[in-house]
Amino acid sequence: MNAYAELHRVAIPLHEPFRISSGSVEVKESIIVELSLDGVAGFGEASPMPGPFYSPETPDSSWRELEQRLIPYWLANPSAHPEELATRLEEVSPDPFARAGLEGACWDLLARRLNRPLFELLGSRRRPVPSGVAIGLHDTREELLERVGRFLAEGYRRVKIKIQPGWDIEPVRAVRERFGPIPLMVDANAAYTLADAAVFEELDRFDLMMYEQPLAKGAIEEAAELQRRLRTPICADESAESPAALEEILRLGAARILNIKVQRVGGLAVARRMYQQAIRAGMGCWLGTMPELGVASAQALHLATLDGFNYPTDVEASRRWFVDDLIEPLLEIDREGYLHIPDGPASGWAVDREKLSRYRVAGLRLRP
Repeated sequence: MNAYAELHRVAIPLHEPFRISSGSVEVKESIIVELSLDGVAGFGEASPMPGPFYSPETPDSSWRELEQRLIPYWLANPSAHPEELATRLEEVSPDPFARAGLEGACWDLLARRLNRPLFELLGSRRRPVPSGVAIGLHDTREELLERVGRFLAEGYRRVKIKIQPGWDIEPVRAVRERFGPIPLMVDANAAYTLADAAVFEELDRFDLMMYEQPLAKGAIEEAAELQRRLRTPICADESAESPAALEEILRLGAARILNIKVQRVGGLAVARRMYQQAIRAGMGCWLGTMPELGVASAQALHLATLDGFNYPTDVEASRRWFVDDLIEPLLEIDREGYLHIPDGPASGWAVDREKLSRYRVAGLRLRP
């Protein structure tokens, strides 16, 4: 077999900073993983945040993990099925973003070699995926309200706003007063403690879809206590980092909804396993993002076609956040707020090599 791998580190500016309770991002950095086997290339994306405010992993650490451990493993096993690869990678690497990047490229390569769409390999079917908008923190209510209005006009089917202590009840009240009973949720990114329960008890008045990750990811018992006090469902995000963590969340009743992020859990195979856990337990599911560029977002959309994903995804149009993207065509939502998977093998989208070269800031080719 003729096999090689190439890493492309890319940087694409955002239209505006993406601010959450723990930090801010102005440029999207990702590692595009390219695997080539007998003349067929597959692409994946490792997409950690550029600073350790969401997780310990960064583009630098994931690059090292791919270069030193994961790519050499694939080069020694280039015909391994992605499911087999995912199981082995869980054993050898603690970096879920690096694992997701390599495994995504492996799924893409397999789908292209078989000339089949990715959703078929994942056991799903083609269907439109509803898109919801995620709106970061803003300095004023008017800035927030302007963006909510703009994205509703574009067709997004759900609005998520970021909150943090001191920016929670009043922005939610302002959105409800301006826009009425729109599908609305909040995301705390683990910024609160159980001592802040009164905030969420007050937010219960506003008919929200869910509270995403109100407490620290390790505070599962506290989240269970908070859920018992609330009418609105808690959604697990950062705390649901693995099948074992999800099992504990389910055992304690710490959340009623699950946000599955392919990057956070370490790839499509693990994400699908966690989806199956959630469905068996009667838990609501939806597909989240970091957000990623189009390579990872397109692959995640195929997972989101599974029937149990019953809330809009956080995958948005390419130009929602980024001044450009690496795929052709760009991700777009229709007037009703849906994303549609193109015909064709693998994800249906193609990597634009000219753009890959234009936005690349580092590259490395590895051979057996």
